[in-house]
Amino acid sequence: MSDDATTGAAGAAPEVVVQPSADELAQSTADRTTAALAAAITARGVAHLVVTGGGILEQVLAALAPRAEALDWSAVHVWWGDERWVPADSEDRNDRPARAKLFDRVPVDPAKLHPMPAADAGFDDAEAAAQAYAAALAEAADGADTPAFDVVLLGIGPDGHCASLFPGHPGTAVLDRSVIAVHDSPKPPPDRLSLTFPALDAAREIWFVASGSGKAEAVARAVAGADRTEVPSAGPRGRERTLWLVDEDAAAGLES
Repeated sequence: MSDDATTGAAGAAPEVVVQPSADELAQSTADRTTAALAAAITARGVAHLVVTGGGILEQVLAALAPRAEALDWSAVHVWWGDERWVPADSEDRNDRPARAKLFDRVPVDPAKLHPMPAADAGFDDAEAAAQAYAAALAEAADGADTPAFDVVLLGIGPDGHCASLFPGHPGTAVLDRSVIAVHDSPKPPPDRLSLTFPALDAAREIWFVASGSGKAEAVARAVAGADRTEVPSAGPRGRERTLWLVDEDAAAGLES
């Protein structure tokens, strides 16, 4: 991985777009996602989308489903930014609501749907599963460690975490891998898989989507450029664009 990617020095400065409500935020983000992926397919014949969990992002995925005809989903690779290291049938899995709200409802190519491994998928441990997912990313990346993701949809926790990169946690210091196992997560379940800062920084565009007053302080600190080991959401920067898509409540702490 390049020095710029690992240090976080490269990438586009954050832009903020505020919507009046969570519903309008979800709908506008779905429109924006559809347009960005369609443009990628037109330009390169394929698009790479990264999704994660969280309430507002599930609303975005649900809003994408009715727009299926506007996008050639068979040309979209779907990756996960993080996942809980639990069995495949666990309600804690991020991919379960993602499938129910979107991917079971659109004509995505099953070979291009790339969920992170489950705890009962036959790996010895989460580290082995992380290595396998890193290998899958590299296989799709034409000689790089990860594809140049066209759009990464990230949420933000009240503590400022993104994916499963938590404040003060060892994962924020990993610079030599694209995927890591996370243990002792401050949020249950304790064991997870996550993309790293270098993997996220390889994206063309990173979009943070945040809703609600409970996220306002974290959004403000991240947009202001806090240390990413303390506020991980301050770290990822898209190579072409970094967007903060927020509702008015989540934007309450931003300077006007």
